[in-house]
Amino acid sequence: MKKVAVVSVLFVLAAGCTSSLDRVRTANRRNILKLSVGMTKEQSLAIMGNKSGGGRFGEPTVNSPYKSEILQSREKTFEVLYYYTDIKSVIYAANPATITDNELTPLVFDNGKLIGWGTSFLEDIRK
Repeated sequence: MKKVAVVSVLFVLAAGCTSSLDRVRTANRRNILKLSVGMTKEQSLAIMGNKSGGGRFGEPTVNSPYKSEILQSREKTFEVLYYYTDIKSVIYAANPATITDNELTPLVFDNGKLIGWGTSFLEDIRK
């Protein structure tokens, strides 16, 4: 019986250690799996969400999408929405309020339609 109580307490403590930024990252990674090429921007936003997270205990407030940009080529204009999905920076340990570009996953839209996502996809578009 003592083992069950100890395990239960440890589980509750571990669950309480999950930061709100962890929940944002996890939700964004989970939601990306629901996307399909050809979805409209509105459909993609409905899946990915447009809420803020974080802001607790010195954490930054993370908007979803975290940032956006317009890429202009000779023939096309692409819209890119970036979602916070990863921790890759060693800076995070010293300052969790810092989110770097390599911790973001880009969603790329052409004429209001999702054409792909991910850093390698975006790099291909930029070439």
